[in-house]
Amino acid sequence: MEVLVNKHDVLIPDQHKNWQGRAEWFFNREHTDTYEQWYEGRYKRAEVWQKKVMQQLLDADGRIKALLEFGCGTGRFTRWWTQIGIEATGADISPLMLSQAIDLFNGPLVMADSHNMPFKDNSFDAVAFITTFEYYKDPCLVIQEAARVAKYGLAFGMMNRNSPKYIRRRVQQMFGKNPFYITASFYTPSSLIRVIDQALQGRRYSIRWMCTGLPKLFPVQQWKIPYGDFFGLYVHFDDVE
Repeated sequence: MEVLVNKHDVLIPDQHKNWQGRAEWFFNREHTDTYEQWYEGRYKRAEVWQKKVMQQLLDADGRIKALLEFGCGTGRFTRWWTQIGIEATGADISPLMLSQAIDLFNGPLVMADSHNMPFKDNSFDAVAFITTFEYYKDPCLVIQEAARVAKYGLAFGMMNRNSPKYIRRRVQQMFGKNPFYITASFYTPSSLIRVIDQALQGRRYSIRWMCTGLPKLFPVQQWKIPYGDFFGLYVHFDDVE
């Protein structure tokens, strides 16, 4: 296990520079240094509704007291978990992101690969992925690892493919203007559920999900229709007490 203990530990290990066989934006300081600014600016309102959706999904379980967030980045959501009474641990593959998180989050932070989580079975009540699951080349393996580490459930906060922003992002990429989603695989609730079903064969579980992310002029801001910029999904393990 590699634990980030100093904010100056920002050298990228050689084996991670071409992680998953491709370059990723979260190993580029030009992009990581402005990550927090996104949420403090134009994405602030979206973040508020995303957190409302995720809290409702976890509250419905009632068993989640300790949580591991993988792909925690600068700790934006990791800090928030603690604010709503959940003991949180953050993990990420990017030392550049973690070098910021260590100044912003007082809890434990681990530098590790989600495909091989350095934790014992049932170490946490839940494992969460917030807008990071889109970047895994082997999503089934990641889910299986998360299900090993999590005792009660898995939480996903996802960029929704069923959104006008999906088209805008892909058009921006065609013109070289948006480096953040080049390697991202966008999901819908149904396509993510298919991956979960494949990964968790033999287990008993139930799934709840909720969408949000339409312009503020809409009178309703969260719904069980698979459209909007963001959806939260929770896998409740039914085969444990």
